[in-house]
Amino acid sequence: MPDTTARTTGTSAPVFTPTLTHAVPRQFVHRAAIAEVFLTGWHPTGEDSFTVTAQWPRQHCFYTAHEGLHDPLLLSETVRQTLPLLSHAAYDVPFDTRLSWDFFRYTLDPAALPTGFVPAELELRVTASDIRRRGGQLAAVTMHFDILRDGAPLATAETRFGCYSRAVYQRVRAGRADIDRVLATALPPAAPVDPAVVGRDRWPDVVLAPADRDGRWRLRTDTGHPVLFDHPVDHAPGMLLLEAARQATQALRPGRRVLPVGMDIAFFRYVEFDSPCWITADPDGVDAVGRDRTKVTAWQDEHVAFSATVTSEAVAGR
Repeated sequence: MPDTTARTTGTSAPVFTPTLTHAVPRQFVHRAAIAEVFLTGWHPTGEDSFTVTAQWPRQHCFYTAHEGLHDPLLLSETVRQTLPLLSHAAYDVPFDTRLSWDFFRYTLDPAALPTGFVPAELELRVTASDIRRRGGQLAAVTMHFDILRDGAPLATAETRFGCYSRAVYQRVRAGRADIDRVLATALPPAAPVDPAVVGRDRWPDVVLAPADRDGRWRLRTDTGHPVLFDHPVDHAPGMLLLEAARQATQALRPGRRVLPVGMDIAFFRYVEFDSPCWITADPDGVDAVGRDRTKVTAWQDEHVAFSATVTSEAVAGR
């Protein structure tokens, strides 16, 4: 939030000059809508270490606060935005480079999630390691995050992602990089499950459709969704898959809202638009402090596309 600082000149009354805060340019975080940019700045703190600042709105149209708590997937999107920001701003990665997740994991303290009377101010302390370059350009990197909210610990996260030049990406995608052609062959989104089953209030925000048995759903890919598909892409975005993992975890636990306090996800294949993708979820015991664990897997054309372990706890009503 903007604040003011006093400046005096001679014997005149103090003049208050605003210290302004603004979002980083949307192109640096690969977003089309300015309203979807959560990062507000960055600076280096050492060799391959950085501080990134962010702000969360008190309420978001998709990452909705419930029971007075921010949505943990706001954290995931904030981390996701940091990857292109630092790639472009700190490592000079060209803007036509494509980024792709290898793995992503986070764990957070729900005690740091309550909404307040003002937007939440975040500080992300980022360290990059295991850096690989190709032809002088960044090719892959691992980033570790210590994340603070108003100076108090909120979460840790770690991810590794690859960077693909236009030419390399064309080869990797083997004819599927033409966004217009790919979108033209996309299957229409299937009818959603009841929003209440997956902890949603609106059916357009449901990303699961019924399947042939309990614990299995079809991924519902609506390429017109204004947040999950902020701009045209040639495959299902990672945040759609995280949302599917969250909704599948919720669907296994009817009658109580669950909070995904941790996720550990490995990405194996791109999820395409022209073939059904199936989401399965199974209880996976509890962690060391008794929180539920759920194993979520995405299958497409008989191949595993991603696998996630979601750690969750029940949200007490307020």
